[in-house]
Amino acid sequence: MQMTRRDLGKIALAALPAAHLFAKPNSKFGGVQIGINAPYSFRGMPGTADDILTYMDKLGVNGLELRLQPVEGWLKAPVVPPTPRGKVTLTDEQKAQQKAAAEELKKWRLSLSMDRMKEFRKKYEDAGMLIQIVKFDGINDMDDDVVDYCFNTAKALGAKAISCEIPLSRTKRLGEFATRHKMMVGYHGHAKIHDAEAFAKPESWETAMSYSKYNGINLDIGHFMAGNSTSPIPFLKKYHDRVTHIHLKDRKKDDGPNQVWGQGDTPIKEVLQLMKKEKYTFQATIEFEYPTPAGSDVLTEIGKCVDYCKAALA
Repeated sequence: MQMTRRDLGKIALAALPAAHLFAKPNSKFGGVQIGINAPYSFRGMPGTADDILTYMDKLGVNGLELRLQPVEGWLKAPVVPPTPRGKVTLTDEQKAQQKAAAEELKKWRLSLSMDRMKEFRKKYEDAGMLIQIVKFDGINDMDDDVVDYCFNTAKALGAKAISCEIPLSRTKRLGEFATRHKMMVGYHGHAKIHDAEAFAKPESWETAMSYSKYNGINLDIGHFMAGNSTSPIPFLKKYHDRVTHIHLKDRKKDDGPNQVWGQGDTPIKEVLQLMKKEKYTFQATIEFEYPTPAGSDVLTEIGKCVDYCKAALA
């Protein structure tokens, strides 16, 4: 029998203990809010708004960096056909269809009442979930009025900041929107230290932050360790007031691979303990990326990451 992605999700959920059936989840350990990047971390599993709530409840985690897609999906936004990967040439008809769908989505976005976003926020808050960061893919290519929509959406959802992955040279433009909306933007880092447009070296964030006091840091401590081959702690201490949230993962230095937590070079435990000691209020967000071991599944492994955080902050 061929399994669907939803079948796999149900199996994974059934494998976890039902410890959170009668209480709302709470993942603030030792004063540090632990969250999950969703639905990204739940790879290979259904990623609707309702699916995410189910996974989060099972894991006992209530902090979220939530991408826009499940929000707009719940609100029945028009769907834009994805651009095929690889060297695929679209026909004129396909290009026209994509353009028409994109225009329909933009029209829908600009006509949407933010009261609908507040409905979504209530749905999640009633389940105990805190949408603290909203991630916007492709924000760099959006028209000005749609960028305003993104900031207004994040506010309506109760977020403290937005996050994105855009070229360094474009952060001055987005910083102007952030200043106008008085909302922080966390620029996500990677390990590409030789890419002048990427966020990898400390200088990249320093340049972006010079453009606006609302330009900030989404510090991925695993990527930072892999790219710079040095601990992210000094950088975190220096700029903690500009950090929107951090991503937790374990990687080897010298651009090494993702590892099961505790087997790489990234000082996850030490970073969490620093947050506890200094009472940093930004979210520590699990971004699950290491290969799932044979015989296990994504939710079980994320559950181990949650337990790692609990132990580090005990």
